[in-house]
Amino acid sequence: MAPYLPLFVPVQETILLLATTMAACTIVGWWLGGRIFLPIAWTALAIWMLWRPISGNASYDAMARSWALILAATFGIVSIVGAGQRFFARALTASVLTLCIVGAVLMTKPQASASFSRVFSEELHRRSDSAQVNWAKGRSAPEWQKLEQESETWRQMSEEVTRIYTTAPDVTAVVVPGLLVLESMAALALVWGLYHRVSRVRLGPPLGALREFRFNDQLVWGLVAGITFVALPTLGSFRGAGFNLLLFFGVLYALRGLGVLTWFLAPRRIALALLVVLAVVSWPIIGIFSLGLGLGDTWLDWRGRARPTS
Repeated sequence: MAPYLPLFVPVQETILLLATTMAACTIVGWWLGGRIFLPIAWTALAIWMLWRPISGNASYDAMARSWALILAATFGIVSIVGAGQRFFARALTASVLTLCIVGAVLMTKPQASASFSRVFSEELHRRSDSAQVNWAKGRSAPEWQKLEQESETWRQMSEEVTRIYTTAPDVTAVVVPGLLVLESMAALALVWGLYHRVSRVRLGPPLGALREFRFNDQLVWGLVAGITFVALPTLGSFRGAGFNLLLFFGVLYALRGLGVLTWFLAPRRIALALLVVLAVVSWPIIGIFSLGLGLGDTWLDWRGRARPTS
C-alpha cells in the first residue's frame, strides 16, 4: 500500500513468503519436540496461500509461488543442518541457495531465463500502470491543480512522481534477483521473530539489536566483484550481475553502517530520533553515509574499540 514500494518489491504479496516460511519453521520446531498444532495450522495456511490466485498474471503467480516454496524448503533444511548457526547465516544461505536453484532450473531451458525477466518486467509495468492511473486521478482534482498553478515547486514535485512511476519498472527489472534475495531475508527475519513469539521451541539465538548487526568481513569481496563487473568494459556481459551484487551488498553494508551509527548514538535518544527523521527525509544522504561507515567497519571495527568515558 506504500507509494513506490510495489515498484521495487518483486513479490508484492509478502504474506505468501511469510506463510510458507513460517510453516517450515513450525515443522522444524515440531521435529525438535514442539507441538503438532502449529505446523498443521501454518502448513494449511501456506497450502491455501499457494493455491489461491495472487494476481491476474498467471506466469507471475507461478514464479512467486515457486520462489516462496523453494525459500521455505531451503530455510527449513538449513535450520536443521546448521542448527548452531545464527539467523543471518541461515537466512543468507537459504536465500542464496534459492537463487541458485532457480537459476539452475532456468539454465536447463534456453528460453526460461528470458521468460523470468520478461514476466517480472511485465508485472512491474502492470503495477506502474495501475499506480499511474490512481496518481492521475488524484492529480486531476481541482485542489491539486490549484496547488500546481500557484507553486512551481509543487508542480515539479508532481512531475517527478510521474517520472518515477514511468521509469522505475525498467530500473527494477535489471536488479530483480538482488531484490528477491533482500526481500527474502527481510521476510525470514520477520518470520524468525514471529515464530519465537508463538512457539516455546527455540530454533536458534534471537535476533540481535541493530547496533550489534555485523557479518563476516569476507563478504566485502562480493561488493568488490560487483564494482569490477560494472566498471570494466571487457566484462560487459556480467554487468547485470554486477548491478545485483552492488545492490545486495550495498544494502547489507548500509545496514551495518546504520548499526554503527546506532551504537555511537545509543545513550542519546534525541540523537537517535533525529537520525530516524533524517533517514526518512533524506534517505539517499543517510544511505551513502551509512554505506561508508559499514565498509569502514570492516577494517576499523568501530564497535570493538572502547567507548570513551568522558
